[in-house]
Amino acid sequence: MNLRSRTLPSLALLLFCLCCFNTNTASAASPDHWVGTWATAPMAQDNHEEKVDADITYREIVHVSIGGPAVRVILTNEFGLDSLTIGAANVALSAGGSDINPAASAPLTFNGRPSIVIPPGALVVSDPVNLKLPPTSNLAVSIFVPSQAIRQVSVHGFADQTNYTASGNVTSAKSLDTPTEIYSWPFLKGVDVKADDEAAAIVAFGDSITDGAHSTRNANARWPDVLAARLQADKKTAKLGVLNEGIGGNRVLHDDTGPSALARFDRDVLAQAGVKYLIIMESINDIGHAKDPNRPYDVVSAEDLIAGLSQLATRAHTHGIKVFGATLTPYVGAKYSSPAGETMREAVNQWIRTTNQLDGVIDFDKVTRDPAHPNVFLPADDSGDELHPGDAGYKAMGDSIDLKLFKK
Repeated sequence: MNLRSRTLPSLALLLFCLCCFNTNTASAASPDHWVGTWATAPMAQDNHEEKVDADITYREIVHVSIGGPAVRVILTNEFGLDSLTIGAANVALSAGGSDINPAASAPLTFNGRPSIVIPPGALVVSDPVNLKLPPTSNLAVSIFVPSQAIRQVSVHGFADQTNYTASGNVTSAKSLDTPTEIYSWPFLKGVDVKADDEAAAIVAFGDSITDGAHSTRNANARWPDVLAARLQADKKTAKLGVLNEGIGGNRVLHDDTGPSALARFDRDVLAQAGVKYLIIMESINDIGHAKDPNRPYDVVSAEDLIAGLSQLATRAHTHGIKVFGATLTPYVGAKYSSPAGETMREAVNQWIRTTNQLDGVIDFDKVTRDPAHPNVFLPADDSGDELHPGDAGYKAMGDSIDLKLFKK
């Protein structure tokens, strides 16, 4: 064999290897980094008519935390019993009320298509949309749901935000003609932003006190909103989003309003985009119902609750998430309060303050209690029901969080 005959097969082999190398390199390109800027916890709601008889557009307003150059939206049928057809969807900067800014508006697609069918028990993530989203701004997500059978809706029942419905497919309309006001978030689960690798999300996980019960509607006065605004004001933490995964009435160990914290943890915490930190504030409903002086039920002990909270921390740590425990705020005077329940609350708080199973403590109890009567709310912070804070109480809670927890 001459030199030429030996060289040609070797050259062919080299070219083949280079082609394989280039193909593998291209397929291993780094994906975009997505981080949650807004989220809510869906739950099941029966639709007694078992059908949506008319074509309806839902225009839902959300107050985001971090901004970015592109967004994507998560729609949910996680509690649906039937396939859910989304006929069209749109995302735009809110212009106040039901109006949107047409110059900052874009249709959503799903794998390039304008509509999608979501199977029961599932969710979908839209294709990215190039939309410059300012931090702490209001975003309008419009969802067109054509007439179809819907026996059970996936919805967050308490939005503390005015949203809107209108007839027909008007997802891209600048203004809605005589819309109906609603105060829930149907079919909407979250909004993510494209961000750099340093950006991350904080999940606030809890019950009505995290959800913002008794705060002023449309004011974004919940304690996670206060935290988000403070993070944006500090350059060292401005790349951290805050996701509110509170559900009013929620409990750690039993289903009530929504699945228990243990049951919904994967869905509402671990599945969030870019989550790095978790704040847990939950147990007061478990305590209140277990020790209700009039009608106790689903009886649990402080040890049971501590075991449940420990499980949440363990599951988060498994995924590299830092966990901060928030102490339970005062509840003496609430309808389901009792001396036995107060003893349980104090035991849970003592565990939160002293355990080595958490990465830090946020002492909401200390900041909201009356120094003269430590088991009741400071009057200025109370909403009036001796269970939930008012706007001033939520602000005190959000302002009390040490931002150094998120700079490590």
